[in-house]
Amino acid sequence: MKLQDLTEKEFIKVFGGVYEHSPWVAKAAFPLLAQNPDCTSAACLASLMSKVMRAASYEQQLELIRAHPDLAGKAALAGSLTEASRSEQKGAGLDQCSKTELSEFTRLNAAYAERFGFPFIIAVKGHNRSSILQAMASRLQNMPEDEFAEALNQIDLIAGFRIEEIIQ
Repeated sequence: MKLQDLTEKEFIKVFGGVYEHSPWVAKAAFPLLAQNPDCTSAACLASLMSKVMRAASYEQQLELIRAHPDLAGKAALAGSLTEASRSEQKGAGLDQCSKTELSEFTRLNAAYAERFGFPFIIAVKGHNRSSILQAMASRLQNMPEDEFAEALNQIDLIAGFRIEEIIQ
């Protein structure tokens, strides 16, 4: 796929889901792509899209964070995740949680949401259920502003993985 050959509509259709339920990132990145004809790699596109997300208002960033589902949460159990989220959670084995693990995810998701006001986000690629649970417990100790920044960092990692998958 040659990025420069995509129309705005095609670009948003292909990359609009890279940032969970936030096609505004792709829409705002499209003109930047047009201004950068040498931007042909997944890494370059990820950087452009990250710049858009990082330049957004606090409210837009918070909305983006809140657009993410809980890990092994209600949306996963109900089968209402986006295809990308479902595949990512499955890849980390979250679709095969024991009752004990599911209970721990539920407890930590609730504690995290109460403390920070948004869901726990981690790029699950390379993780398993145990490492994710450990990260959740550890990050509950973070200060809210640090965790907000970490959520955005994790969202950028997720977006980068998704862009690589699309471009390959």
